Amino acid sequence: MPSQSSGQSRSSRAGTKKRITIIGAGISGLVAAYELERRGHTVEMLEGRLQLGGRVRTHRFLPDRPGPSVELGAMRVPATHHRTMHYVRELGLADRVREFKTLFQDDTGYLETHSGHQRIHDASPALVQELRLRLPEREYSDATVLFAAWLSVRVNAIAPKSFRDSIQNGLDREVLGLVEGIDLAPYVYGPGKDRIDLHSLFADHPQIQAGCTGRLYRFVEDIVNETSSSLVRLQGGMDQMVHELRDRIQGPIGCGQEVVGIELRDDDVVLRMRRGFGTVTKTCDYVLCTIPFSVLRTMDLVGFDDDKRAIVHDMSYWSATKVAFHCREPFWEADGITGGGSFTGGLIRQTYYPPTESDPALGAALLASYTIGDDADVLGALGRRARLATVLDELAAVHPQLRQDGMILGVVDQVWGSAPSSMGAAAVRWGKDIATCEAERASAARRQGRLFFAGEHCSTFPAWIEGAIESADNVVREIDLYQPGASERAVAGRRSASGAEA
Repeated sequence: MPSQSSGQSRSSRAGTKKRITIIGAGISGLVAAYELERRGHTVEMLEGRLQLGGRVRTHRFLPDRPGPSVELGAMRVPATHHRTMHYVRELGLADRVREFKTLFQDDTGYLETHSGHQRIHDASPALVQELRLRLPEREYSDATVLFAAWLSVRVNAIAPKSFRDSIQNGLDREVLGLVEGIDLAPYVYGPGKDRIDLHSLFADHPQIQAGCTGRLYRFVEDIVNETSSSLVRLQGGMDQMVHELRDRIQGPIGCGQEVVGIELRDDDVVLRMRRGFGTVTKTCDYVLCTIPFSVLRTMDLVGFDDDKRAIVHDMSYWSATKVAFHCREPFWEADGITGGGSFTGGLIRQTYYPPTESDPALGAALLASYTIGDDADVLGALGRRARLATVLDELAAVHPQLRQDGMILGVVDQVWGSAPSSMGAAAVRWGKDIATCEAERASAARRQGRLFFAGEHCSTFPAWIEGAIESADNVVREIDLYQPGASERAVAGRRSASGAEA
């Protein structure tokens, strides 16, 4: 858990303060800076972009007016992510926590089936029929088939194309046998008894996930989180966490300071930074690198050992692409949809209906398309005009109101796979067993001399804010307790006496 302000580490009590340069002002970098300063260390931050927050990015369609907004990056937090919720409270944002309605949570949303788009509350018969056609020869109970049908649609909605078939086959072979012996009656609900509470079922019977092979374990965990009814958001935007952290950090935060090279030396770290058409160097006592490895591997890295180079080069990242519309009005409410998301399928995959919390006269936001992995790459590879036209064409088949004159007032899109600051949306470990996941995390977080690492890719919760905070918490303790060798202390002493740059 995050350290409390009253808790001082051994090195802080001993008075061995450090000067740390943090590369990257996303959540992990900001949390690390905040906590390091609370322990008496001196911090400066370098951010290559002109904005802070990394992959937390709230877009306000009318920034100077109380109009609608949409999350182009992180948009939800499982209430069980205790580190994240700790900082929500710590930063004075607890009164802005609201429920995040997710996929399949609003029964009036739409769902793609082999029979076309149907309302979620009407889709069970089509989903069950489709599932029975795919099941192996073994007969399963009606309740197990219902479970499999609704788990399958979650796989189809959330997993990218390259992953769907292999995961689906594994779920059919492994998970159905684990579920067949469980009394599912307490989890079946709805007027037609054709819905099943998957989240409660997995929570009450952890043996289902534990019985999955390693490559399915992480996926099942994420898919349950993604469709949980215990997800929350921040009214007013997730970037409020960024702003509150920024306001609490005392050291300088330099935007537009792009690092293009890192050289490790015995007693310091040299950063090479872009300046105009050339570069300049900066010598640092200690450096914390929080930027994604997808970006780090494009830099000139000197002094890294072979194992570290390998994990930087091999870390897997998935893309994400979002397209949002500023609509004249929340027309979906007249259609009975009060929030949550639809699985609209096709190229656009998921569609979300954010609540209208701003001045209704200024319109409403619609997250028209949210895709990940190779699905995101397909949309991302299109030119912007073609991408927006594709999303409009597909979604208008479900919501023809979008074609009305003046309905769409503005558009915004975010292609994380090609964004220079990220080159991907998040690290991913689906398909890897637990031991491999932990080995990869430890390797990613491993220090190189006076260069430390943090970020969601260095955590047990990749792709979540929780992972960014977990990694920051871990690296703060590591930096705090780190004791340089005798030669390092001598160099640091001379540098301090001469007033050299940190």
